[in-house]
Amino acid sequence: MRNMKLKSTAIILSLLSINSFAGNPDRGGQASGTQLVVNGWSRSSGLGWAAQSQIKGVEAMYMNLGGLVQTKKTDFIFSQTSWLQGSGIGISSFGMSHNLGNDNALGLSISSINFGEITRTTVEQPDGGLGTFSPRLTNLGIGYSRKFTERIYGGVLLRVFSENASSLKMQGVAFDAGIQYITSWKTSNDIHFGVSIKNIGPDVKYSGDGITIKRLNPDNNQESSVYQRIAKFNIPALINIGGSYDKILDKKHETSFHKLSTCANFTYNAFSQNQFTLAFEYNYKSMFMIRAGYAYEDGIFKYSTRRTVYTGLCGGLSYELPLKKSGNRFAIDYSYRDTNPFQGTHSIGVKMSLWATEE
Repeated sequence: MRNMKLKSTAIILSLLSINSFAGNPDRGGQASGTQLVVNGWSRSSGLGWAAQSQIKGVEAMYMNLGGLVQTKKTDFIFSQTSWLQGSGIGISSFGMSHNLGNDNALGLSISSINFGEITRTTVEQPDGGLGTFSPRLTNLGIGYSRKFTERIYGGVLLRVFSENASSLKMQGVAFDAGIQYITSWKTSNDIHFGVSIKNIGPDVKYSGDGITIKRLNPDNNQESSVYQRIAKFNIPALINIGGSYDKILDKKHETSFHKLSTCANFTYNAFSQNQFTLAFEYNYKSMFMIRAGYAYEDGIFKYSTRRTVYTGLCGGLSYELPLKKSGNRFAIDYSYRDTNPFQGTHSIGVKMSLWATEE
C-alpha cells in the first residue's frame, strides 16, 4: 500500500510538471513575482540548482522540500545578500526548521528584497523634488516534510508573497513540492536523487492608486481620476530534476575526513531559458566545505546572446564548528555568483543547529 501511495505521488508530480512547464524562452519578462526564483541563501546558492538533490534543513524550503525532514533537531539561519553588487539591492532571509519526531518536520522562511530609497518623479516633475519611496518585495513560506521510508523524503510548502512600491501593490500565493531519494552504491547513502516543483499557483495582478491616471475634462475643466485595467500575470513556475554522488576520498578512517560530492541538475523554466547545472563540493570532516559550479543555458557564452545577467559561474565556502560536547553546531557560509554587468552577487549567512548530533 505504501509503495502504491509513493507511485501515485510521483505520477501526480509528473503530470503537474507536464501541464505547468510548457513555456519557452520567448515568454521571458512576461511573468510576475519573479523574486520567487531569486536565491537569497548563502550555502545552497554556491551550488546553484544542483544543490536540490542533497539539500538539508532550512534551505530545503527554497530548493527541495524533501530535505527539510533531515533537520537533526532545530536549525536557524540568517542570510544577507548583496544582489548584483553596485545596484544597491539587498536581500535579507531568515529561516528555521524543527524536527517534530516520528519522521515529520516543519519549517518557516521569510525573505525581503529592499531596493533602497528611490527618488519620486512625475510627468510634471521629472527631476524629482517630491521625496523618495522604497519598494519592497516579501515572501513568507511555511513548509512540511515527512520521511516516508529510509530512502524517500518528501514535502510541500505554501508561500505567500507580495510586492509594494509606493501606491502600487501585488499579492499572491504559490505552492512548492519536492521528493528526495537516497540509495547506496559503493558506500552508505552515497547516491542522491531529487525532483522539485516550484511556484505553482494562480495568476496575480497589480492594484492600487498607482494604476490610475488624472485627466482634465476640456468641457468643464474638472480633473478626474481614471482607473486603468490591469492584465493578470503568471508566476515563474519551474521544475528541477537532478542527482549527486558522494565520493569518499580517505578510506583509512572509520569516519571519512575527505568527501567530494558531484552534483548535476536540469531546470525547466516556464519563463526563461532551461538550465543545466554541474557543481562540486569538497567536505573536510563536516567542518570545512568549498564548492563551485556552472549553470549553462543556451547563448550564455556571449554577451550579445545571453538572456541573464549571470554568466553561469558560482561558488562558495562554509566553516562549521561543533560547540563543546552538546552536539550543537555553528556555521558561517559565503557564496558568490558571477555577473556581467555589476560586480556579482555576494551572500553571507550564519547557521545555528541546536541539539544536533555528529554525522
